[in-house]
Order: sequence, then structure tokens, then C-alpha cells
Amino acid sequence: MPREWLRDYRKDTFVSDLLAGTIVTIMLIPQSLAYALLAGLPAEMGLYASIAPLIAYALLGSSRTLSVGPVAVVSLMTAMAVAKVAEVGTPEYMGAAIALAALSGLMLLLMGFLRFGFLANFLSHPVVSGFITASAFIIALGQVRHLLGVDAHGDNLPTLLTSLAKHLGDTHGITLVTGVLAIAFLAWARHRLKSMLITAGLREQSAGILAKAGPVVLILAAVAASYLFNFQNRGVALVGSVPSGLPSLAMPPMDLTLWSQLALSALLISIIGFVESVSVGKTLAAKRRQRIDPNQELVALGGANVASAFSGGFPVTGGFSRSVVNFDAGAQTPAASILAAIGIALAALFLTPLLFYLPKAILAATIIVAVSSLVDLQLVVRAWRYSFADFSAIAVTIVATLMLGVELGVLAGILVSVLLHLYKTTRPHIAVVGAVAGTEHYRNVERHNVITHPNLVSLRIDESLYFANASYLEDYIYELVAGSEQLEHVILQCTAVNEIDMSALEALESIDHRLREQGLTLNLSEVKGPVMDALQSVDFLQQLSGQVFLSHHQAVKALKRDEIEPYII
Repeated sequence: MPREWLRDYRKDTFVSDLLAGTIVTIMLIPQSLAYALLAGLPAEMGLYASIAPLIAYALLGSSRTLSVGPVAVVSLMTAMAVAKVAEVGTPEYMGAAIALAALSGLMLLLMGFLRFGFLANFLSHPVVSGFITASAFIIALGQVRHLLGVDAHGDNLPTLLTSLAKHLGDTHGITLVTGVLAIAFLAWARHRLKSMLITAGLREQSAGILAKAGPVVLILAAVAASYLFNFQNRGVALVGSVPSGLPSLAMPPMDLTLWSQLALSALLISIIGFVESVSVGKTLAAKRRQRIDPNQELVALGGANVASAFSGGFPVTGGFSRSVVNFDAGAQTPAASILAAIGIALAALFLTPLLFYLPKAILAATIIVAVSSLVDLQLVVRAWRYSFADFSAIAVTIVATLMLGVELGVLAGILVSVLLHLYKTTRPHIAVVGAVAGTEHYRNVERHNVITHPNLVSLRIDESLYFANASYLEDYIYELVAGSEQLEHVILQCTAVNEIDMSALEALESIDHRLREQGLTLNLSEVKGPVMDALQSVDFLQQLSGQVFLSHHQAVKALKRDEIEPYII
């Protein structure tokens, strides 16, 4: 909160924040213009979405270095959502984008006031990464039409490829050359310019600033080339007239029908934006041994989106690239974001006339290079090697996003994650365990050389017991004891059992009754305090055929029969 960083604000802190704010401003100007294009909105709305939201977040957020504004994925989701209710380029389209920001902001504020920060835990990192990777492909492919200078459309891989193939013969040569050269320059500036400048004798910090200014240099060069070579009369699509001045404050459209049509999209944008923002915020905060408050982040992002709506912008969230740049540039407090907002405001006041001659292919190239860093195919390979469940979640999310679109893609990712989690918890890991020779430790008989006793079987349950997995436990025990003539006791080691619900309690009662009929006893060991409290509140323990032991070793020691030789497995 502001009072925490304002209390100790000093001159040297201001100097660090000023430098960071300047660098972020240089980065945000081309990004803001490009992401407005991606969202299907006028260029000035990208600038508007980078002024008031930055100030709102700086005043409300818990992260000292997170930088909010338009980001690629949220801009794409905005375009997909708004295109369903209005035609691109119309006042209704712009109004719907503003309403979407307002609705998303109100949802985030409500979730923040209700302390729903835990929602960040419901979307796994593999699902979010898969969604962002697939979205980056769609974003990049969607910008190819601006590189070719053709009128192609689509919100998923099949429609985009079909539309591009259909219009491929209409490719505009000058536009294509302009876009390809822009991509080459941006890629070179990102990977080579800084080291080249350092080799030339510049200090690392100065070289870093100049390297970050690569997109601005490209825009200035492209505007000059467009003017000198008369791109306008040669058929190159230009940004056109961009109004100068600061955004005027106005109420967003208050059409309830429109809001109801945008509600689901606003919710998905809110969740994805929040998860991405919190992930970035936590990563950067950890580097300085700071922490962020997820509930306060909901409020801050909600305030940022409401501010965007009232100042003519569209949905925003914390951006990875700009936040990392802000951090690396030495930002110490949220004042860096306020200074960046001032820089964007000055650009909106004085620099917009230059944008008339800017080719749209330049902005498309900026988007393509920016989203290339979002593609993480290495994660897919790693998931395949590590966890089939996580790989399935990533694969389903990527395929669904590419084939069905971003909204259905994220819904598919959430659904498959929930289903896989439920499936895993319905089949908890249960291990038959035995004693490690010379110790009181018990390990899985299939993994270790351990000692077991013919008259008892020890089972370690590695999951809480609830209605979905109770029947699995029953079946497992019944199958295990079937046909075992020497068996007298079953011991459940409950080290990992944090809860037993009513359905699982009834299953345990049924197991105990069935074992008693076969002349066997059911025993429990290492039951946690809260679980024991729950069991003592009913008559289960009084009716139990066996006993409850403090440790598993005590249980085995008390129930084994010394006259029978133990097995060494």
C-alpha cells in the first residue's frame, strides 16, 4: 500500500524510479499502440489504457515493481469477446471494449472484497502456460494479415489459415517487405544490440536503455520512410489520424444487455489477467524478499480496469515483459509506474501527429516479436517426461485454444485440470508397507527390502478420505484380504490423512464390519489430531474391532505373532 513506500521515500529512490519509469515509457509506447491494434481498437486507446490504470495500480497494488497495461493475451481475448457483440471499427465496438474493462474491473473488485485471492491456485501453471503458448501462436498468425496487407480474419487456427490462404494472392509487396524488415530489426535489437553497444564502449545500463528503445527507433524510422516514399499512395495501410490530448473521463456504456453478453468473457479475462499478474508479482517480489497480497492484487487490478474504462481504455493486467524491464531498470516503488504514466501522457499530448504515417505492418511486427517470448514448447516436453496428467492438461489446453479459440481454450484447460485432479483423488495411492530392518521406519514393499508379518498387513493411505475415494479404499482392502488364511489384522497408517468426511466414515464402518465377519480386526495408526477429534465425536472408535495406535511401529509390535517367522521382502 502507498503508506508503506511513501514513508521512507528519498531522493535516491526517486532517481531510480525516474530511470525505470523512463525505460518503461519507451517500451510502453509501441506496445500500447500495437496491442490496441491487436484488440481491433484505435491506436489512441492503447495509450489511454496505459495512463490511468498505471496510476490506479500504483496507489492500490501490493507489488512495488509490477507494471500494468495492455498485454497480448488479454488484448486478444478482448478482440474475441467484443467482436461477438459489435462490428470492428464502429463506435459500438469501442464502447463494448470500454464496458468490458469496467465489467472486468468490477468483478475483480468484488472478488478482492470477498478475499477470493485463493483463485490464483485453481489454474495450474502448466494450463496457464499452455493457454498462453497457444494464444501466442494465434496472435502471431493473426498479425500475418497486416504483414501481407490483406483482409483476412479468424479467431482460431483453422479459420485463420483458411482465410490467409484465400487472400494470399492479394499480398502487397511493399507492406510485406516493410513488415519482414521490421521483424528482422526487432529480433536483432532484442538479442544483439545490447552486447554490440557494450562492445562499442557504452556502460551496461546505458546499453540496456538504448536496446529497449529499439521499437521506438523502428517507429520513427518507419514514419520517416512512409512519409518520404509516399506509402499512403502506394497502398500501404497506415495507422492514420490519432487524436492528440489526454483521455476525457466518461462513464462506460451502462447497457445491461451488453453487459450480460460480455459477462463470461469478462470473468475469463479477469481470472487469466489475475493469475498472470500474481505470478509475475510473486516472482519479482521474491527476488527482493518482499511479498504481495493476492486479495489486495484483486482490488488493485480491479481499480486499474475501472480506471481504464472511465478514461476510454480497454482491459489491462500486469505484464510480464514490462514488469521485468521495470524491475531490471531499478524501480524501487510504484512511483516508477506513475512516472511512466506521465511519460505516456506526454506522448499522447505531443507525439500522436507522428503516428499518422506509421504503417500497421510495423505494429504487427512489434506484436509478433513480443509474443514470441510467450511460446514455451520446452514446458510441453518437460511435462511429457514428468507427468502424464500435466501433459494432458497442457495438450488439451493448447489444442482447444488453437482449434476452438481462446475462451473455449481456457475453459477446456480449467475443466481438464479439475477432472484430472478429481480422477487422481478418487484413486489415492495406497501402499502395503513393511519395516526397514533395524529401524522403526516403514516403506513400500514394492520399492524397498522390508520386513512384513504373515498375520497382519500394513496399508499407508497417501490421501485424505472423502466421498469420491471411499469406495476405492473398500475395494482395495477387500481384494487384498481375500484368500489370505493367516491374516488376522489390517492396520491403516493414516500419516497423510488430513480429513475423513461422512461418506469415508461410513466406508470405514463398512470395512470394519466386513473384516469382523471374517475374523479380522481393523486398526488405525498415526491418526492426526483433527481427524481423531472428528472420530471421537461419533461412536466409531467404540465400535472399532481393533485399536488406534500412536505410531505405526507400536501397532505392528503389538499385533505381530512372534511364533510366526516374518517375511523379508
